Amino acid sequence: MDESPFHRGEHEAQARMGVQGVEAWARKVVRPFMPEQHRRFFAQLPFLVAAARDEGGRVWASLLTGPEGFTHAPDPRHLELDFRLAKGDALTGALSGPSAVGQALGLLGIEFHSRRRNRVNGRVLRGRSAEQGLRLEVGQSFGNCPQYIRERQWQWTEPADATLEPARGEALSSAQQRWIASADTFFIASGYSGEGGGEGGDDPHAPRHGMDASHRGGEPGFVEVLGPQRLRFPDYAGNKHFNTIGNLLVDPRVGLLFIDFATGRALQLSGRASIDWDSPALARVPGARRLVTIEVEAAVELRGGVGLRWTEQAGSVRDLRVVERVRESADVTSLWLAARDGGPLPGFLAGQHLPIELLGEGGELLRRTYSLSGAPTDSRYRITVKREPKGRASTLIHDQLRVGEMLAARQPAGDFVLRPSRAARPVVLLGAGVGVTPLVAMLHTLTAARPGAAPPVIFVHGVRDGAHHPLRGEVEACIERAAARGQAAWLRWVYSRPRSADAGRYDLHGLASGPGLRALLTDIAGELRQRMPQALALAEAEVYLCGPVAFMSDARATLGALGVDERRIHWESFGG
Repeated sequence: MDESPFHRGEHEAQARMGVQGVEAWARKVVRPFMPEQHRRFFAQLPFLVAAARDEGGRVWASLLTGPEGFTHAPDPRHLELDFRLAKGDALTGALSGPSAVGQALGLLGIEFHSRRRNRVNGRVLRGRSAEQGLRLEVGQSFGNCPQYIRERQWQWTEPADATLEPARGEALSSAQQRWIASADTFFIASGYSGEGGGEGGDDPHAPRHGMDASHRGGEPGFVEVLGPQRLRFPDYAGNKHFNTIGNLLVDPRVGLLFIDFATGRALQLSGRASIDWDSPALARVPGARRLVTIEVEAAVELRGGVGLRWTEQAGSVRDLRVVERVRESADVTSLWLAARDGGPLPGFLAGQHLPIELLGEGGELLRRTYSLSGAPTDSRYRITVKREPKGRASTLIHDQLRVGEMLAARQPAGDFVLRPSRAARPVVLLGAGVGVTPLVAMLHTLTAARPGAAPPVIFVHGVRDGAHHPLRGEVEACIERAAARGQAAWLRWVYSRPRSADAGRYDLHGLASGPGLRALLTDIAGELRQRMPQALALAEAEVYLCGPVAFMSDARATLGALGVDERRIHWESFGG
């Protein structure tokens, strides 16, 4: 594609946000044809979201449904759609018969359960009729990231009552306002037809022109109902294309589609949008880059609905907000995370990790897992991340992810967890580098146990030097708390390359493995026997290891030489 995939409105939005460099990436992924994987994806979907203008020029979003294969691409540049519309759909006339020919049409294919979505736009070559489906000439085709998509499974059923007439109006009823206020998903239609509405020097048939259907998601209540004819929603960081925002900058006409996933009913709205880039109201919405206000001019409630139902999947991705950043050492930073809606977070076990998703350069989705390093009793999550020289996710976290911004996360998971232990059985927490993070969560749990039930704790952490020693103060505070409560606890620091400034601040110069570790643990074992004769020997301890692979191997060999049963050595590798 020689010409830019973006029009002047999209360029304006990109310049305003300082992301003009996205064009180089977009030229690689925005294609004037449908790749084979997009063609297969559309063919398997039971519905598409469409964006178009009605006969009067109003913009609407609609739900097109049909059995598997109702959409198929006979070749990369054409799409055939033999779809159904709910009774009274606002775009019935615009997509049917000879009058549909030449109509700009945007389509969104979205699969909720996989959180996959692709977009295509183009021009109608043949309108829908009783004898044949609609035929589209493809102008642009491209994929989208899965951000803000709620995972749902679909099933076919009969419409609630396909004979019901739609409810039409120029304002929202009280019931419709409640519907919108509880929604976690909607679809938005917008378009651009060239300079001066398609007149003048900008070719209105250029691929970058036309209609666009897009998805928006958040926690229930993310769309504010400001009145019967006014809505407002936050616009968060996305793929930096600014397709919707760019369209609205040059043509404020807009359509919204809300779906009742439990009943199949749909609510179509058409109106005009305005964009708030920097007002005080924007500052009150954490993570939002813009606020979009919709003045509703027409509403159509499709009461008969469609023959689809969706159920939300348990454990689906949730949006978390960065509420605090803490620099823990020269190359380690912690992020404190809270639910975007301020609600409670699912609990976790000490040692578990948090699967997260970040949006990388050019809209690439980066999936990573980071151990939860805070106490399981905290109301927030904390992940503690080391900057890796070539790590795309860690670089993004350190350099770009700021307080107020969002990331997607699944529920905490993992089997490397603190197991119940008898009060007489010692627990050894042995980590290297940033591998200390799950061990800190375990330490919080062990040192918070009720007196008399808390086992002896031995905490050993190996790092390079004092400048690269994350969470030191927090670990020391936990050990001091344990000692104040009468719990037996030992703390040892191992520095491999200490600086002169580190003198007196470490217990062993070397590696947290091999002969040095063996001597260190042997000394502690002697102290344990003297202080707690009733305690089990160190060889009977439960041991938790976390760190790079080489460290893990050496430490396990050292523990084996001390007589620790392999079955009581629990470990998790951090690579490196």
